[in-house]
Amino acid sequence: MLSVFVSQASPDDPLSALEIGERPDPEPSEDWTTVQVKAASLNHHDVFSLRGVGLPAERMPMILGTDAAGLDADGNEVIVHSVIATPGWAGDETLDPKRTLLSELHQGTFAEKVTVPRANVLPKPAELSFAEAACLPTAWLTAYRMLFVKSGLRPGQTVLVQGASGGVSTALIGLGHAAGLRVWATGRSEAKRDAALRLGAEAAFEPGARLPERVDGVMESVGEATWSHSLKSLKPGGVLVTCGATTGFAPSAELNRVFFTQLSVIGSTMGTRAELGSLVEMCRLTGLRPPIDAEIPLRDAREGFERMITGQTAGKIVFTV
Repeated sequence: MLSVFVSQASPDDPLSALEIGERPDPEPSEDWTTVQVKAASLNHHDVFSLRGVGLPAERMPMILGTDAAGLDADGNEVIVHSVIATPGWAGDETLDPKRTLLSELHQGTFAEKVTVPRANVLPKPAELSFAEAACLPTAWLTAYRMLFVKSGLRPGQTVLVQGASGGVSTALIGLGHAAGLRVWATGRSEAKRDAALRLGAEAAFEPGARLPERVDGVMESVGEATWSHSLKSLKPGGVLVTCGATTGFAPSAELNRVFFTQLSVIGSTMGTRAELGSLVEMCRLTGLRPPIDAEIPLRDAREGFERMITGQTAGKIVFTV
């Protein structure tokens, strides 16, 4: 089957590790099912995999991709939840210390077919296209959990989203606006800032800009490049929720600012199947849809990776099968 995969990582030149070609059809084990992929969306996780982050050589070749929507064995339209808990785990699967995402231990979604545990398949509402549904399980689920499970923010409060064009950032803007939060965002270019305003942000600023006032919460996925600005932007008692660090994992903690102004710093990773179900229902009920920057045939996936690596995105990149 046609697949996008990595056989040998390249930390300094991830695109050189990208392969597009034939891989064997998956064979589902007991309590697993096969999904015929119709659409799959690209995430920074896939670029990290090309660099070998979290993907040792003994697990390669590995088909990339965590997100998908398609048809199950009975022809039902479904969405794939990509967090795979260990057998017997009960409760929040993101807290399982041995959990994995698709494309880490098990083959991923950038292929014509993918196998997943039956419990990881959710019905896709008819109101969402396959491409829209494929955007939800990683970036949008991450944003949903940050805002509505972890932050404690309430409608009417102000939240700063660091970044204006990535998958998580655009999800945070759309979800926050739909929930009645006042959303501010930062963007490296005027075009990215204008895009944030169109998504529902009330205001958009250059990275590191002095804000009109301090905010109740900051949603942080950038890391080293924005960390100090995020802490300085918070009101005393404010909350920072972090889900990633695309520019580096080792910012200064600035603990003096954290304890003196009594800030809360909360980590958040992905989300549960139940939270994905709630996100899907929110999109169905409100009409909120993920902004899609480009839909690209799977065989041309290199184009999508190039756009993500160079930062030329304005929403999600979706591969169609």
